[in-house]
Amino acid sequence: MRKPVIAGNWKLYKTKNEALALIEELAPLVAGVTNVEIIVAPVFTVLPTLIRAVSGTEIGLAGQDVFWEEEGAFTGEVSPHMLLDAGASHVIIGHSERRQYFAETDQTVNKKIKAALKGALVPIFCIGETLASREAGETFKVLEQQLKGGLEGVTATQFAPVIVAYEPVWAIGTGKTASDEQAQEAHAFIRGVVTELMGKDASDKVRILYGGSVKPENVKGLMSCPDIDGALVGGASLKAQSFASLVRFGE
Repeated sequence: MRKPVIAGNWKLYKTKNEALALIEELAPLVAGVTNVEIIVAPVFTVLPTLIRAVSGTEIGLAGQDVFWEEEGAFTGEVSPHMLLDAGASHVIIGHSERRQYFAETDQTVNKKIKAALKGALVPIFCIGETLASREAGETFKVLEQQLKGGLEGVTATQFAPVIVAYEPVWAIGTGKTASDEQAQEAHAFIRGVVTELMGKDASDKVRILYGGSVKPENVKGLMSCPDIDGALVGGASLKAQSFASLVRFGE
């Protein structure tokens, strides 16, 4: 059985005090939940504060991005070692906003995934098509290209901890959500590509999250799909009650 993951991407929100307040409200709401892996990804500056706040809870921390070098003249970047040092165990890589606004490519995603794995961080590897790609019937082409590009040179053994997140770009922050059927179709395809790249055992074990306007109202339907193993949540993770409802989707 694949343990579900509910991950909250806080994006460019929450100062230190705001983040602390959110964790303090969230922690008792998800206390005792051991059948779901709970992760939140705050801005880098908040990580060292939150590592203390989540101590003794079921909540883990992720970075929102990472660089592929350990150190050097790379102004503005954060290395895998620095993320670990700040308290993160996971890192989001290849999010559509990084691809859209910051020129992220499959090649840079690949470098970051390799660096994260080398640095003992668990990558949350994001892929997904735009509305134009979907309307052109190129969803599977885009997903295959992003998977193969992002995982080039990664062995099945190295791949084992990786979490994949399918995020249809047209559904992020728009209020539109892929139907359960659309999401399941994409997730099943992704698992098939992983089988091709890494083998059946790896594809059976890899957790594939859905991301794109996930809310308490639609999470149960999505989570009932056989190839959906969790959610990468944006807006609904910024409020303790709604995020806790997602974590407790099965109750």
